[in-house]
Amino acid sequence: MLTKESVMEELRKVNDPELRLDIVTLGLVYDVQIRDNDTVWIKMTLTSPGCPYAPALLEAVKESCKDAGAADSEIELTFEPLWEPPEEVKWAIGGFSPWSS
Repeated sequence: MLTKESVMEELRKVNDPELRLDIVTLGLVYDVQIRDNDTVWIKMTLTSPGCPYAPALLEAVKESCKDAGAADSEIELTFEPLWEPPEEVKWAIGGFSPWSS
């Protein structure tokens, strides 16, 4: 059965190729909703607006939705707010954050 939890589980398999962490842990997924006809709607961001991996990453997200049982998926890409890694991720990527002052 398609659920938000099953989608999130599949999204945890999608890794950012540069940071080598999954997009859920990185905090790139802002919201997931199951809509009519088993369509998954995802609001997410990228680590930067100019992310060179964006097309491949978004395709991997769509494939993850299919793997979770979705008939279709819609991705709303936003850069508001700009991505800032969660505290535990800041330490995982080197113990500092270039995003914080």
